Amino acid sequence: MTGFLTTHVLDTARGRPAAGLRIELHALDGDASRHVTTAVTNADGRTDGPILPGDAFAHGTYELTFHAGDYLRALGADDAFLDRVPIRFAMTQDAHYHVPLLLSPFGYSTYRGS
Repeated sequence: MTGFLTTHVLDTARGRPAAGLRIELHALDGDASRHVTTAVTNADGRTDGPILPGDAFAHGTYELTFHAGDYLRALGADDAFLDRVPIRFAMTQDAHYHVPLLLSPFGYSTYRGS
């Protein structure tokens, strides 16, 4: 089995998936950062496929950047506290990594999902 990476975003203030939120994935090597891909969440708050599929999977340190401010402002939240939400993590096994974001205009949480 090879690994892969998925994500989704839930808008906890509105009680629904966060559709139309842009997400960037970067691979990190020390101070160097390499853009891997950019995706936008669908109506279910998920990307249409793995943000890092098995054929592109490699062990290492990565960062997902969620463009929360753009999403929140598009909904009229001019007073949103958050702009970009970076989540840095390591993938060290050939496994399914799932990194969700629970988002509101003033805070967020994340965890390693399944």
